[in-house]
Amino acid sequence: MKTLNVGIIGAGHIAEKMTRTLAQVPQVCVKAVASRSAQKAGEFASSLGISRAYGSYDAILEDDDVQLLYIATPHSHHYEPTRKALLAGKACLVEKAFTMNADEAEELIGLSRERGIYLAEAMWIRYMPLCRKITEVLQSGVIGRPRMLTASLCYKIDHKERVMRPELGGGALLDLGVYPIHFTRMFFGAEVERMVSNCMVGPTGVDLQESISLSYSHGRMAALQCSALCRTDRQAVISGEEGYLVIDNVNNPTLVDVYVGFDKVASYERPEGVVTGYEYQVLEAKRCIEAGLCESPMMPHSESLAVMRMLDALRTEWGVPIR
Repeated sequence: MKTLNVGIIGAGHIAEKMTRTLAQVPQVCVKAVASRSAQKAGEFASSLGISRAYGSYDAILEDDDVQLLYIATPHSHHYEPTRKALLAGKACLVEKAFTMNADEAEELIGLSRERGIYLAEAMWIRYMPLCRKITEVLQSGVIGRPRMLTASLCYKIDHKERVMRPELGGGALLDLGVYPIHFTRMFFGAEVERMVSNCMVGPTGVDLQESISLSYSHGRMAALQCSALCRTDRQAVISGEEGYLVIDNVNNPTLVDVYVGFDKVASYERPEGVVTGYEYQVLEAKRCIEAGLCESPMMPHSESLAVMRMLDALRTEWGVPIR
């Protein structure tokens, strides 16, 4: 496969950002876009130089040139387009949060494995080279044994319809909290012994801000916060017995500072030549499709499913709908 032909489902902001990113990646070509509105699809395609526009999600499935579909719809509209795409033999890269709930995730993963078709969650931090550098630094022992992780991700987004409407999978957890949860699992693993949380539910019934505390079997703890009502520094800190790491942005790391004691001893920046960072997940999809894989080791199906189960458990505890 010389060039990977991509189709975009959804014509919103995130779809535009991905399309503009891929326009600068020579190994990839965005061939088509689909929206529930033919007019919106046409305007999107015209403005971004895409040759084919479809006025329904089903129509793009009949385009034989499209090899990978990027699902960039609201959370509530991930499951059905992805299910139909897998049945049509199309590889899928699905925006976070992967689905509305774990039952949907489990069904899609089962379908992917049964048919041998690539499926991955577009949790972009999982694919970033700088995140692999964090793993290397931790494994080097420079900060000693890691004991505590803190991460906060807050944006003032309670004016957005998709955030405030329960039927669209709204709320801070699926939109923001999913990042620090994935980040924590990347570096502290999956062996959570206890999860304690606190949540403020808004007038429409969605979660608007929360704190989550995770205790691990190997003596580690994580304290996570997210909010749709305010702004924060977006930092993550991984603290060890001899020092700590400061990561500038938990949902888009560009700088990692390493401290021993309280002295900075090293800094690592994201690699030069990065377009936006969105390209890494698509290039990994290309690699996996060429290799005949139905999942990526960077974003395993088991992790997407485990995170969805955590999100279900938290929302159930808070009395927030998961369907």
